[in-house]
Amino acid sequence: MIPFVRNFDFAWGRRDQVSPLIQRVICENPGPFTFTGTGTYIVGRPEPGAEVAVIDPGPLDQAHLGALLAAVEGRRVSHVLVTHTHRDHAPLARPFAAAVGNPPILAMRPPAFETHASGRLDEDESEAFVPDVILTGGERIAGDGWTVMALATPGHASNHMAFALAEENALFSGDHVMGWATSVVAPPDGDMADYMRSLDAVIAAGFSTLWPTHGAPVTEPEPFLVALRDHRLEREAQVLARVTAGDRTIGAMVPGLYAAVDPALWPAASLSVLAHLIKLETEGRVAVDGGGPPVLDSAYVPG
Repeated sequence: MIPFVRNFDFAWGRRDQVSPLIQRVICENPGPFTFTGTGTYIVGRPEPGAEVAVIDPGPLDQAHLGALLAAVEGRRVSHVLVTHTHRDHAPLARPFAAAVGNPPILAMRPPAFETHASGRLDEDESEAFVPDVILTGGERIAGDGWTVMALATPGHASNHMAFALAEENALFSGDHVMGWATSVVAPPDGDMADYMRSLDAVIAAGFSTLWPTHGAPVTEPEPFLVALRDHRLEREAQVLARVTAGDRTIGAMVPGLYAAVDPALWPAASLSVLAHLIKLETEGRVAVDGGGPPVLDSAYVPG
């Protein structure tokens, strides 16, 4: 079992000092994919005159913009960092930067195609977002008493970037790892093979704390991450078992695989199953009946 943490002290719009170098302000945009809302992080010393970076400004929300401006008042924002370009993370970056002197906005390049295979999810793409500086991973971003390293973590999104705070051995994990739930991996932009490789990289790094954009921190990362990896591998085995047992479509698999999940979330679950099937098909363990690439309405057979 993944040791999820779903209860933590927060209030929308409140600036919380959550570690010596980290403050958090949570936007009032709760939902099935955002949990209690988007948590924006301010990295740097809290005293007036300090230089800070802001991570994931969040959605276009005037109340949240006001709360962020109040939270950084008296300090200089040197960088705005965005973990990925979904609309609950990125759209407020430009208005916020314009209000604090136009520091550069840093993120990976936005995808060049529709990010989900079917319908629109709450966390779909912010189509207007364009960063000032394109990150690829490995970049060092330094400020007044803090150092952040960019760690490419594709999987939930092709352009997902986590940010490691060297002084606290902490990782701002965006949606790659969240303490309250597993993240959606939705093709064609989401990729399960990439997700698993990124997860292994985070495990190998040995961080002391993970700070997701949604929900509470993960304060014991190693057992949490191992349990998360085991869960993904178990789900993959379950998907393969359903194909072997005779299920031919994702629609036939989801009710049994996600019987304990609210049916309102089954469309997102279908995309996750598709992500597993794409990985299995690439590995030659399943095949699309009649050929062609795996898509939501494909029929599958054992490879």
